[in-house]
Amino acid sequence: MRRTEPDQPGMSDLLRENEDLKRQIHELKTAGNGASPGGLPARVWRPSAISIWAIFLTATALVLVAFVSGYVPLKKKRDLIAGEAKEQERALQRVEVIQVAPSSGASVIELPGSIQAITEAPILARADGYLQRRIVDIGDRVRTGQPLAEIDAPEMDQQIRQAKAALQQSQAAVEQAAANYERGQVDEDLAKVTAQRWSALLAKGVVSRQENDRYQSEYHALTSATKALQKALAAQQSNVAAAEANLARLDQMQSYRLVKAPFDGVITLRNVDVGALVNTGNTLLFRIAQIDTLRTYLNVPQANASEVQVGEPARLTVSNLPGRQFAGVVARTASALDPATRTLLVEVRVPNPNRALLPGMYARVALTGARANAPLRIPSDALIARGEGTEVAVVRDGHTVHLQKIEVGRDYGDNLEVVGGLSEGQTIIANPGDVVREGLQVQPVPVAR
Repeated sequence: MRRTEPDQPGMSDLLRENEDLKRQIHELKTAGNGASPGGLPARVWRPSAISIWAIFLTATALVLVAFVSGYVPLKKKRDLIAGEAKEQERALQRVEVIQVAPSSGASVIELPGSIQAITEAPILARADGYLQRRIVDIGDRVRTGQPLAEIDAPEMDQQIRQAKAALQQSQAAVEQAAANYERGQVDEDLAKVTAQRWSALLAKGVVSRQENDRYQSEYHALTSATKALQKALAAQQSNVAAAEANLARLDQMQSYRLVKAPFDGVITLRNVDVGALVNTGNTLLFRIAQIDTLRTYLNVPQANASEVQVGEPARLTVSNLPGRQFAGVVARTASALDPATRTLLVEVRVPNPNRALLPGMYARVALTGARANAPLRIPSDALIARGEGTEVAVVRDGHTVHLQKIEVGRDYGDNLEVVGGLSEGQTIIANPGDVVREGLQVQPVPVAR
């Protein structure tokens, strides 16, 4: 009997008809060998060859119909399932790959910073007294030498008059010392002539030696007196210079009664009102800042300190001015790391002609520099983070996967730098997923750029 699938539609009816035909043929054969009920030989029916062939062909046709209607659809269904399974298996092995390449030579570092005025100074009182007049207030823009306030100091006027009187006394003393010096010179000249005459008479033997010695001593005494008068004159002249300097100092202090701006800027603080008592060097009157150019101090980490150079461009952004960027330049660096934070202090200067930026603002500063040895860069999706460490799936020759440990450098979000474990030109899987394992056979497909 031909084996068929009993669960196909119509198969059971065909098998049942086939069994009925076989049973009828068997009964006919059995009836041909037996006797009739009356003891007479029964009539034997023998089918003809045509009938037998017809029955055989009919049964064969029924079996073929059952086979075609049952097995063939089943086989097609199994082939379809197997084909889909093979296609799915082939799809899992297709992976997108990229070649490892170095990052660009330009390095961009974004750090926070606080904007400060390029020049800022407190304005203190240089004269004692009361604030008589306040000319400016906070927010006012001032020029160099512009008056800011006036101080009333009547005691200083008295000091100036006293200094002028002292100067006049010193000048009179100089004149007196000069007259004494001139008189001393005249006496010295007369004593000199007398001493010379007596020396000549002594040589002729006309006068005694004792009288000559007396005139010679008088001459030397007058010479010493003249030198003393000359020193006294110089001392009085020094007193005059001291009195003049004191008067000049008081005149300068008198000018400090009118407080003036030391440079162009804006008044950011006003600390006194009219009538307030001010003391020299202690009372803060105003604070002035120059904001046409601003500066921002940054703390650059040690890993990027060597990339920052004086003169390289910078770009500032502030949260309250979205969409705007302000160009700056690195003005100077500390040239040394802070041992407490391991950072490099960097000053960035930013022109502020329209005064859109204000001192005290918080800003994000992007520094753009050139790298001598640019590290490799890969997409962040290519990184495999497991308990063994950070890895990437490297596709070797033969299209086999090798899980390579790497050392990650700077993270930029969508991509990251690799400082160890990879070489330029190696092929890695762009997005390995969880199915990638060591030694897996894959079909690499380059990522469309």
